[in-house]
Amino acid sequence: MKNYIEETANYLKEKGFDLPEVGIILGTGLGQLINHLEIIKEVSYNHIPYFPTATVEFHKGKLIFGKLEGKKVIVMQGRFHIYEGYTLQDVTYPVRIMNQLGIKALLVSNAAGAINLNFKKGELMLIEDHINLQGSSPLAFKGVGSLGVRFADMSQPYDAQINATIETIAKNHNITLHKGVYASVVGPQLETRAEYRMLKIIGADAVGMSTVPEIIVANHLGLKAAAVSVLTDECDPEHLEPVNIDEIIAMAQKAEPDMITIFKELIKQL
Repeated sequence: MKNYIEETANYLKEKGFDLPEVGIILGTGLGQLINHLEIIKEVSYNHIPYFPTATVEFHKGKLIFGKLEGKKVIVMQGRFHIYEGYTLQDVTYPVRIMNQLGIKALLVSNAAGAINLNFKKGELMLIEDHINLQGSSPLAFKGVGSLGVRFADMSQPYDAQINATIETIAKNHNITLHKGVYASVVGPQLETRAEYRMLKIIGADAVGMSTVPEIIVANHLGLKAAAVSVLTDECDPEHLEPVNIDEIIAMAQKAEPDMITIFKELIKQL
């Protein structure tokens, strides 16, 4: 994998991806941050050597390099999931590339369902901790020790200083921002009533199908990391209704301006 990483990074350097400071992964329905970016270069995933290709229809599939609030950033417009048939190594390959290019911090967004019924759809949740329910680890492969810390410490996977800054930004802009635990499942099916009850029992406040693998690899590589969930639905097992994916996307887009405000102000201060 080391050779692949170097080849991919060299390709992007030749394309003008020059010493980015921050990497950003945009989640489902959360692509409008691009409109605030001074774009310098963009490359479709299917043109990048060894890069996976997004197969979900509402994920764009571009790696974008530009400036946001005076900082050089790389933005993933569209991310990868294991429910698309990718391995956890595939899913996290872009994090390794962004690290190779020079980022110092990784910011992640996602759309998630609210397990904690005090949280309402259309609100945001700052991830304080997570539960990995995806059945494996992106670090579980031969030779991982040559790429970063094999036994990565996960006692504080989300950077405390960045999280504190995000909380302050939300307060200053009157944005409702909850704090909680994110559970990452395989998907793509949504959860049953029994599964929602289980998630609540084990301490999850929200559930989704992404983010945790990328955060694990960020910690393995020594990158500061933070993640914000846009809560798109309320997962009440006692009053569960069929989920409409279009409604979830619409709710993500409705809440997105608050997330963009947080990310822009945060990048200004990093």
